[in-house]
Amino acid sequence: MLKLLALDRFTILLFVMVLLASVVPVSGQAAEVFGWITTGAIAILFFLHGAKLSREAVVEGIMHWKLHTLVFALTFALFPILGLLAKPILLPMLGQELYWGFLFMCFLPSTVQSSIAFTSVAHGNVAGAVCSASFSNIIGMFITPVLVAFFILGQSEHGFDPTASIIQITLLLLVPFILGQILRPWIYPKMMKMPKIVKVFDQGSILLVVYGAFSSAVVAGLWNEVSLSTLLLLLLACSVLLTLVMLLSLYIPRWLGFSRADQKTVFFCGSKKTLASGVPMAQILFIGQPLGMIVLPIMIFHQIQLMVCGIIANVWAKEAELEAEE
Repeated sequence: MLKLLALDRFTILLFVMVLLASVVPVSGQAAEVFGWITTGAIAILFFLHGAKLSREAVVEGIMHWKLHTLVFALTFALFPILGLLAKPILLPMLGQELYWGFLFMCFLPSTVQSSIAFTSVAHGNVAGAVCSASFSNIIGMFITPVLVAFFILGQSEHGFDPTASIIQITLLLLVPFILGQILRPWIYPKMMKMPKIVKVFDQGSILLVVYGAFSSAVVAGLWNEVSLSTLLLLLLACSVLLTLVMLLSLYIPRWLGFSRADQKTVFFCGSKKTLASGVPMAQILFIGQPLGMIVLPIMIFHQIQLMVCGIIANVWAKEAELEAEE
């Protein structure tokens, strides 16, 4: 049952990190040291992402420009438009900081690991998913800061220059990614010999970021500011947003005549948002802002998308197996 709902150990540990930060938050000088450790872990994480992505998959996937264009439009046009249209409803309901977090979530790129994993499980176009999800994350390093600067921080009292943030994000995320690609011939074989260690490090770095972000939020009084009713409203808002995007991600590729495999790829790559890139970006983009409240929407959305996509991927996998047997 846990597998069906995609409630794997990592998903459970995310909740544990939030609970741990709520009870034993890291603060003071320890928080500063923890921040440096987390930054190093993020850089290594994206180095591993670069080393995992094969150049053959990039060449094969990059040729499918129609698929990538549609995923790009869903990720960086449809999501932001829906987030901005929801402002008159969500801003009074959630308050400014949580609405900023909701809008920031809409500006984020797609996921990498889960998009590829769910596409593979559902018998979709895996090469296309690898290329599309990776391209989304790389281009998102530049597009997300600009959208945040224009639609969020440009409307606040804080002066914000996206150029500095783009440079920071490039150094922290893109440079390690490129180094991973360059060193892939030497690093990837070693990664294959230690798949469990790589997976633990991959997920562990995200858990560190989540614990640090929520520790700062708890110290700043997050749970005094966010009531249970507000959390339920945020859960509802994330659920409605995911439902709308998933329906459009399901039917638009059908209308455009995409193959069944490509339809599945668009669905999984175009309907999700990245927690792995989102939290590090938030650390850079929202300096001096209540980070815990900013990342709370993507934390909630992340859990919903994993559970829903896990169920759908399993259903499509069974359908594909039955078709193969006929």
